[in-house]
Amino acid sequence: MNWKRTLLFIPLGFGVAYGFAAGSEPVDYRPEAQRLTQAATNSLFGFSRLATMCDTFGPRFTGSKNLEEAIDWCLAEMKKDGFLNVRGEEVTVPRWVRGSESIELLSPRRRELPMLGLGGSVGTPPEGIMAEVLVVTGFDDLKNHAAEAKGKIVLFNVPFTEYRETVIVRTQGAIHAARAEAVASLIRSVGPFSMQTPHTGGMSYADGVKKIPHAALSLEDANMLSRMQARGEPLRVRLKMEARTLADGISHNVVAEIPGTEKPEEIVIVSGHIDSWDVGQGAMDDGGGCLAAWEAARLMLKLGLRPKRTVRVVLWTNEENGLRGATSYAKRHEAALAKHTLAIESDAGVFRPTGFGFLGSGRGMEIIRGVAKLLDPIGSGSIAKGCRGADVLKLVRGGVPVMHLEVEREKYFWFHHTDADTIDKLDPAEFNRCVAAMAVMAYVIADLPETLPR
Repeated sequence: MNWKRTLLFIPLGFGVAYGFAAGSEPVDYRPEAQRLTQAATNSLFGFSRLATMCDTFGPRFTGSKNLEEAIDWCLAEMKKDGFLNVRGEEVTVPRWVRGSESIELLSPRRRELPMLGLGGSVGTPPEGIMAEVLVVTGFDDLKNHAAEAKGKIVLFNVPFTEYRETVIVRTQGAIHAARAEAVASLIRSVGPFSMQTPHTGGMSYADGVKKIPHAALSLEDANMLSRMQARGEPLRVRLKMEARTLADGISHNVVAEIPGTEKPEEIVIVSGHIDSWDVGQGAMDDGGGCLAAWEAARLMLKLGLRPKRTVRVVLWTNEENGLRGATSYAKRHEAALAKHTLAIESDAGVFRPTGFGFLGSGRGMEIIRGVAKLLDPIGSGSIAKGCRGADVLKLVRGGVPVMHLEVEREKYFWFHHTDADTIDKLDPAEFNRCVAAMAVMAYVIADLPETLPR
């Protein structure tokens, strides 16, 4: 990828002035928005730093050395940037270890099947589990064939529709298969596209239901096994998984600040989650979100823009398999949440940004929509109701208004939680627009004369 050729130049014509504060005269933030957008969209620094993190540390799974070394690197780099109050806030986190794993198709022909165990799964005996496979199209289909499932490995071959709808097979599949007395369960990976790239992610067990191994196959192989079963061919595999859960460990949320000039006790958060699954590089999910939030704040420092309120960068730990980082932050800062003005999160990839989703008061929404008009020149001024930021949603009980960066997500689930989540899937110009959107939104909200209404 030629990074220099993908840089985007944004013209200075921002149109009419926008800046809204309840009970105050409108404030013109066009000059600051122009400066932040120009700086963001004509820089290689943030994307280069993202590439360095991805290439140096690789995947950053909770409990891993990779994650903790990446966190230490972030803290050191933030100090070099000139942030204040840079610190790692301790978090107790779960530790699941994948270990060696494999699935071998034994009949009707021999083939090693690409696979990924699902986070939290138990392992198999050392010799593995050798059993016939029953392919079903979902939970209802399993009920209809429950008598055939006993002693077999159930494969849920469920086509991808929408992530929140399809992912239930990953999270609940082992429970349903175990209730049918299956010895293990497999799923077709949760995604619309594959190049023999199985998808991992979290799964669950239920009290009183036997825990059985649970893993994902590629879309290609799940469909192949379905065709073989439809032809009446016997399906037999050997599944081996060393997966195990260890005692809880210690990780850290990464925190750095630009103290406010007038109301430093009031906080605007820009954030992403620093952990990833243990495959790929965690470039898209969510290294890009972390570096976009970080870079948005760094540009404020670089340009000498000091808002009235404190801008706090938070890189959450353990989003992927526990949300312990966000939960710990909410507890640690419980008394201060009343002074948290807004919390922004980027965790949908750093593709072309279209705007934000916002969860807060009606008057807050009016102000956010006014500020967002400053982002119309880069096509990022749309504001929708609701927030999908899993980490910042943990702050809602404290009354904090929250929002997520919305992007074009067409290709997000192509690479999500797979070995293909690597830096080459991202475009520097799109990343830079994400930086610009977060920088303008965070700066203006942090600098408004009056606090964003709750």
